[in-house]
Amino acid sequence: METLTKEKTIVLNAKAEKQRKQFLSFFLFNLFLLIKLPAAFFCGLNIRKLDVDNCEVTLPYGWRSQNPFQSIYFASQAMAAEMSTGALALLAIENCNANMGMLVIKVEGSFSKKADKLTTFTCTEGAKIFAAIDQAIATKEKVPVTIESVGTMPDGTEVARFLITWSFKIKK
Repeated sequence: METLTKEKTIVLNAKAEKQRKQFLSFFLFNLFLLIKLPAAFFCGLNIRKLDVDNCEVTLPYGWRSQNPFQSIYFASQAMAAEMSTGALALLAIENCNANMGMLVIKVEGSFSKKADKLTTFTCTEGAKIFAAIDQAIATKEKVPVTIESVGTMPDGTEVARFLITWSFKIKK
């Protein structure tokens, strides 16, 4: 997969492309979640699309993700939003061939409608993540970057909008 940004074309190396395919595999992704992120596994998160620009994560509506008011619990929505940005970050880290650390340092969320159906969180700012990692490698400093993820129901109704700030730094 590749994209053309203002600065350069991003082409995934073999290691990053392998991870992308693993994340898109229902079985391998769920195994990853079960081992590394069991709460996300329990809620039923799934990556529907992943390339250097975009990530779409689905969150089913059901007893595992709902609150007592018959809508999707805000924490489940935050988890899906973070996954849509974090999968792009993991892909970019695999692509950079450096020992990179990543950490969420801030989360802001706003909710505009009751989420009571399958909700898809979409992040379209992959180029910002790749650029932040390139900057962290070049400067050897922590580089924060704020990424947006928008949650919508199948009819296109927006239910939530999250701003997730990641910090990237070369590990010593």
